[in-house]
Amino acid sequence: MLLALSACNFTITNLTPETVPQNPSQIYTITASFRPDSSRIERASITPRIVIDGQSYKMSKSELRGDIWEFDYQIPAGRASASYYFICNYTVDGHQAGTEPAEIYSDLQTMKIVGRYVLRPEATRAPVGSRVSVLGAGFTPTDVVYFDSTPTRTVFESPSSISFFVPAVESGRNYKLTVVGSNLTLDVGTFRVDAISFQVSPSAIILRSGEQQAVTFTIPTPAPAGGLVIDVTTDIPESVVMPEVNVPAGLTSVTLPVQGGKPGVGALFFKSSAGESSVTVTVTGK
Repeated sequence: MLLALSACNFTITNLTPETVPQNPSQIYTITASFRPDSSRIERASITPRIVIDGQSYKMSKSELRGDIWEFDYQIPAGRASASYYFICNYTVDGHQAGTEPAEIYSDLQTMKIVGRYVLRPEATRAPVGSRVSVLGAGFTPTDVVYFDSTPTRTVFESPSSISFFVPAVESGRNYKLTVVGSNLTLDVGTFRVDAISFQVSPSAIILRSGEQQAVTFTIPTPAPAGGLVIDVTTDIPESVVMPEVNVPAGLTSVTLPVQGGKPGVGALFFKSSAGESSVTVTVTGK
């Protein structure tokens, strides 16, 4: 915000952000306050103008306050910035000498158009495994959301939306969220990871090769928007075939088939923000 002062006690305050998010119409409102600091200045004579890209335009009074003026400018396609300055003509009451014309102008200003930015995350806290969307603009398939220095499983949904799954990090604390990609890091804000536990039934799985058994995962509260993914690993990957465990949003349980592969004895290991657990798995031949 720039203040430009004159000897006649007149202040120009630029109220336009230096950086503004890109919009489809490429029309941006430039706003400034033109405030006389002396009763000798005739308010009715105040005539602000803006000179942008070498062209001079009259500004219009804003409905917000009497000393605020604005101008809508459409930036040509392909441009990422615009330079401008303000000029204001007015008259000063010189008492016996009558009124005198005066002019004040600001320093050169620059407005940058940003096509890649974050508006807000869908949520600011969730347990491990939750899927959370981030809204903004300029996202690409190469973007990755980080919790401090920990990368997450990130899903590109559109240039205006990406989502991430809360990684298996320590619960009960805040993390700094950033979107990293396209040689630019975007700050999302802070995110708190809450603790959550779950139950697995049955407590032991015994299968023949090719046989299936239903396994139910139950969490204490309904899954958040986007669902809750439970991290599952095994020490006998050739013996167990199963889909990703994702409790749908609003539900407290999901039942999935576990199929036996090659014969083997081991376990399925489950990780959540409340701790880890496991169930034994035995796969025999047909």
